[in-house]
Amino acid sequence: MSHSSFLIRDVPVRERPRERLLQEGPQALTNQEILAIILRSGTRKESVLQVAQHLLAKFDGLMLLKDAAIEELCTVNGIGEAKAVELAASIELGRRIHNMQPDERYVIRSPEDVSNYVMEDMRFLQQEHFDCLYLNTKNQVLLRKTIFIGSLNASIVHPREVFKEAFRRSAASIICMHNHPSGDPTPSREDIEVTKRLSESGKVLGIELLDHIIIGDRKFVSLKEQGYVI
Repeated sequence: MSHSSFLIRDVPVRERPRERLLQEGPQALTNQEILAIILRSGTRKESVLQVAQHLLAKFDGLMLLKDAAIEELCTVNGIGEAKAVELAASIELGRRIHNMQPDERYVIRSPEDVSNYVMEDMRFLQQEHFDCLYLNTKNQVLLRKTIFIGSLNASIVHPREVFKEAFRRSAASIICMHNHPSGDPTPSREDIEVTKRLSESGKVLGIELLDHIIIGDRKFVSLKEQGYVI
């Protein structure tokens, strides 16, 4: 077999596109290798890498490929309608991801911002809900999550549960909040203990606890403003 008609099985395993992607990540692959993964197989005479190279040669790299019609793709040896459809779908998916506009994220600049964000959700709740807002470096809300439901207790509100999501989301900081079903947001001794514990844990982990807000009925208390978040 001549070198010009090698098959993919002739390529050392560690240099095959799929294996390289698994080992080194998709960024390490050439355009040819990425196309080869999408195409999956070549022809009886040519490897999938060679078919991918024909595609790139015909369409001036990726420049013209992004706008190629199914019929044009099918003119390349080794590209039938099924492969052309898969290519077109992959290209369209990439285009849609590229064109996505990030949602306007809510920005937290003050305890009032937190209150405005959650008051109507939380002031009517019949049980205590302990929620966290996970923020990025611009203080935009990445995620709001209820950590637990029930009476606040230092042994229940474990820092592990609070900060686990912060690591998953690469959050820069967090704000905790919980409601008092009585409508009175005056902090209890447990509220203060939990806040101090979470604040200290945040310092160790490098994810700052910005505040702990207690939500009452159209009233709130910031434990940061009360001096319990240092």
